[in-house]
Amino acid sequence: MGALIFVGNDWAEDHHDIHVMDEKGKKLAARRLPEGVGGVSTLHAVIGDHANDPLEVSVGIETDHGLWVTSLIAAGYRVYAINPRAVARYRERHHVGGGKSDAGDAKVLADLVRTDAHNHRVVAGDTDDVQGIKVLARAQQSLVWSRTRETNRLRNALREFYPAALLAFEDLHDRDALAVLGRAPNPHLAAKLTRSQIKAALSAGGRRRNLDPTAERIQAALRTPQLHAPDAVAAAYAVVVSAQAGLITSMNTQLAELEAQLEQSFEQHPDADIILSLPGLSDVLGARVLGEFGDDPERFADAKSRRNYAGTSPITIASGKKRAVVARHARNTRLYDAIDQWAFCSLQASSGARGYYDQRRAAKDTHHQALRALGNRWVAILHGCLKHRHAYDEQTAWGHRQPAAA
Repeated sequence: MGALIFVGNDWAEDHHDIHVMDEKGKKLAARRLPEGVGGVSTLHAVIGDHANDPLEVSVGIETDHGLWVTSLIAAGYRVYAINPRAVARYRERHHVGGGKSDAGDAKVLADLVRTDAHNHRVVAGDTDDVQGIKVLARAQQSLVWSRTRETNRLRNALREFYPAALLAFEDLHDRDALAVLGRAPNPHLAAKLTRSQIKAALSAGGRRRNLDPTAERIQAALRTPQLHAPDAVAAAYAVVVSAQAGLITSMNTQLAELEAQLEQSFEQHPDADIILSLPGLSDVLGARVLGEFGDDPERFADAKSRRNYAGTSPITIASGKKRAVVARHARNTRLYDAIDQWAFCSLQASSGARGYYDQRRAAKDTHHQALRALGNRWVAILHGCLKHRHAYDEQTAWGHRQPAAA
């Protein structure tokens, strides 16, 4: 292998600044390149003037995804995704004046991978299949978050003029709530709904069982005495409720289609059977976990590194006589959210998980602290299952924590 080459790549929406240096930090080239095929081709040509083998090239860039990054990985370069906060701290080590430029940041990135590459993670060599699962899983999660925001807006509107609806429906994004609110978006219409009309709305919304008792309960709640807003205000809010209900209904339809595609893609992945063997993981939640962790078998050297990446393992802050163990705040929030849901769902599906959670609660952990500790344990178990290619076994996972028989 010849001399090593280090490339800093500061990216923007329509251009990239690159800085190429050798092992001693000597500048070899610096260019501003356009986004797209032309820019990538020029980058390869610039690097090719100084390197004979792609394995000699290390690239630092502040992202781990996108077509540009994909092309760098495909070329065979070692690509490091550097956290922007790390770049900012590294810049301050050498330039305390506060100056900043795209070309300067490209040089900082090149210097960083030249001197500190061992402290940063190479972009994972995930398969195309898992990258597709990640795209679908993130889209599904984002749409769920969007639906939650719209549901909260609907709840706020109902609280202002139509509180009886909040008594009738616990989940406003549920098909029953949307079907009835679509038929009666204001309390005046709701009070006039007959049981037959409510049943018809529920049937149109997709309910097939328990129509009579459900309609009776909803009718009673909608006819609960309540204070009334002025007619003009109530009419305006009714328009808002109709619009919100229609929007959430559309979101539900899109979510169902997205989840069906996500489940199909996930179930075809080689790791799916192992992941689904773990209690608390469904197709959608399992796909989110797989998509965020990726499927590169070399990405995580051990369970500890996987837990650190997930953000479930605590960190210790020690200074002088003070020492504190706290939760990680710099983490993959999508992955952490998925693991938190996984831990909660596993409480009903695994006696070992339930016992571990109860032990943490008995030790004065809060609910969320206990779930975080349980999630941390699940990540380690998942790592072991994937490493050894074995399905989950309750006794293997939790047997050592069970009290010995008398």
